[in-house]
Order: sequence, then C-alpha cells, then structure tokens
Amino acid sequence: MSQLFTADGTGLAGVFEDSAGATAPAILLVHEWWGLNDQVRGVARRLAPEGFQVFCVDLYGGTVATDAAEAAARMQALDARVALAELHAAVHALLPRCNGALGVLGYCMGGAYALATAAHNPEVKAAVAFYGIPSAAMADVSRISGQVLGHYASRDRSVTPERVDALERTLHAAGVQATLYRYAADHAFANERRPEVYAPEAAALAWQRTLAFFHEVLGGSPARH
Repeated sequence: MSQLFTADGTGLAGVFEDSAGATAPAILLVHEWWGLNDQVRGVARRLAPEGFQVFCVDLYGGTVATDAAEAAARMQALDARVALAELHAAVHALLPRCNGALGVLGYCMGGAYALATAAHNPEVKAAVAFYGIPSAAMADVSRISGQVLGHYASRDRSVTPERVDALERTLHAAGVQATLYRYAADHAFANERRPEVYAPEAAALAWQRTLAFFHEVLGGSPARH
C-alpha cells in the first residue's frame, strides 16, 4: 500500500491500495468507529483483485481504538466538518486517477460518512453503506446524485429498522436510485474480527451484492486466477 496525494502534492491521511492500476475505478473506503485497523485494510485487499484502486481514509489521524468505550469517545470527538473536508479532498484526489469512476464504501460510522460524502460530492457515482446513516446535520441524503446500496441489520439497536425505513423513504421520495437490504443479524455483522456479532452467511451475501453493484456502476476487471 502507498499514499494518495492531492494535486498540489499534499499527502492525505490513510493508505492507498493501488495495485489495480492508476486508471482503474476507485473506491474511497471509510472505517468503522475503531479507526483504520487491519480489518479495514483487509477490505481494501479484497477489493483490489476485483479491479479497484482503494483509498482507506484515516479520520483518526493514525490512532486506533482498542475497546468500545475508546471507539465511542473518538467517534464523538470527531468534527464532522473536518472529516467531510478530508473526504472531499480524497474524492478530488481520486477522480483524475479513475476517470470519474468513483465509489465510496463505509461501515458503521463509515457507512454514515459514505452516504454523507455522496450527498456532498455529486461526482460520487456509487455509495455503499453497511449499517450507517448520517444525521440530518451531517448531510441531506436527498441530494445524493449517484446510486446507493445499503446493508442493514434487523437486530440493530442503534441504526434501527425504523431509521432504515425512514432513510429508504427519503431516498426514494427524492428520486435517488437506492436499494436497501435487511439481514437477520446484529450491528457489525460483516466484521469477521467480532465473533460475537459476525454472521458469515449474511456477510458473504452483502459482499457479493456490493461487488456486483460496484462492477455494474463503476466497471472494473477482476484479476484472472
């Protein structure tokens, strides 16, 4: 993995999995409340052979939470305006590399920021959120120009089914092309490093749907084995 730079040569906080090539479709990957840890880097390594260059943004500036209390504190301390500015910079650093074929993917907190990034950056063509919804103060999701795919859990006590239903109504009322899936699972069901909530079958299905969505909207050529 390498580093992503802006047009003026400023290095962006995060790691860049660019093995798919400089002209491949790009995905901006936003981490959970834990920070940019090995599990998130693993997601990037799974996307690269599918033909995507992936920038894993680091909104915590190099720190990673080790327990839920620390993660919650870091997420609450995060200034949304600063985070969205960092994501905006990443979007515009990626756009010339991928000829505009740009998507964003996020989990938990990152899922909320993925949708918010799509709302604030009309250049984003595809947004995938795993169990995350931005607050109204963070973004007006009705302004999303690209397509949306969402993966949500029926037993989620924070991103509740009622909130998911409301998100779906808002997106559809605004004419946003969106598909939101529900899974009989718990929050963070796609994180294989959390055995207490990991749901392998749901995670595999959500991943399959995510890859198909990105390939359909952005393109990308999977590596031959």
